[in-house]
Amino acid sequence: MSKKGKVLLAMSGGIDSSIAALLLHEQGYEVVGITMKTWDYASSGGSSKETGCCSLDSINDARLLAVNLGFPHFILDIRNEFGDYVIDNFVDEYLAGRTPNPCVLCNTHIKWAALLKRADMLDCEFIATGHYARIRLENNRYVISKGLDQSKDQSYVLWGLTQESLKRTIFPLQNYQKSEIRKMAIDNGYADLATKSESYEICFVPDNDYRSFLKHKVPGLIERVDGGNFVDRTGRILGKHKGFPFYTIGQRKGLEIAIGEPLHVIEIVPETNTIVLGTKVDLELQQMIVGKINLIKYSQLPEGYEAITKIRYKDPGVMASVTHYNDKLNVLFHKPVSAIAPGQSAVFYEGDDLVGGGIIERQRIFN
Repeated sequence: MSKKGKVLLAMSGGIDSSIAALLLHEQGYEVVGITMKTWDYASSGGSSKETGCCSLDSINDARLLAVNLGFPHFILDIRNEFGDYVIDNFVDEYLAGRTPNPCVLCNTHIKWAALLKRADMLDCEFIATGHYARIRLENNRYVISKGLDQSKDQSYVLWGLTQESLKRTIFPLQNYQKSEIRKMAIDNGYADLATKSESYEICFVPDNDYRSFLKHKVPGLIERVDGGNFVDRTGRILGKHKGFPFYTIGQRKGLEIAIGEPLHVIEIVPETNTIVLGTKVDLELQQMIVGKINLIKYSQLPEGYEAITKIRYKDPGVMASVTHYNDKLNVLFHKPVSAIAPGQSAVFYEGDDLVGGGIIERQRIFN
């Protein structure tokens, strides 16, 4: 048994989890590798060659690295768990006129839960992933903060993790820049990892075409939703659309509507299959209601609280006043923000520290 302890490492076959394995191994942990198969390409209706973290090549790459470093590696098939929760939620959210963030759900309810369950079965004290984020213990709470390489920071998708999960979590890459990870791969004889392409698409929509995915998963969807109305803010009909699930807040391209100025989707009304269009200025809002709250840095937010709030992964964030609204949070931005999309994550920060997050439910208290 290692003095450092036994750790179960999630391995995708990519550079980040592979170098995480190398670092843990060098630091004296007893490493056990696990690769989770979350989906299969054929069931997603993809038209290209299977790629990404669940492909056979990626699984083989992870296993080969484990063999080279001398630690055991397992493949865990969680396609049913993943599909029942993440994919079903993804479809349901679009059919409800919202824009989901499946990576948050996957991390919170599938990957960490699956890792911890198998860690207990394998007598592993810790779990580890290749995320670019930092973790520390402060005031008896485990706090996530942005990764040292902020261009690769992944804290935004980790807001849903519980204190119990974080207590056993290690982020081996937390103090490294991506450039250092690439150099480490080359220096240790894994130059192929340094040049391996990385996917930023939703893993189960590898063509990056969620509309085709929805059509494949929901037979008869086109017939149900085609031909609804585009309207302006006053309700005036501007034309016909192809179905409300195939549009997202802020969308401009593909509307096929011309009235002399660019139009954007500003609201989706699934009950009437209606898409409301407006100008870029109409997208600028200052308020939203956030539900399904999970706090990380604090057990509860004080009154009069203010935090930098991000509404998208690459969003730089805007300062906002955050107040309690029943069991939800009312967020009032200090300046207008563009394209607040129900279903997306709202994530709160103090400097680099992740305070917590939730799911955007509405763009304002009263619609």
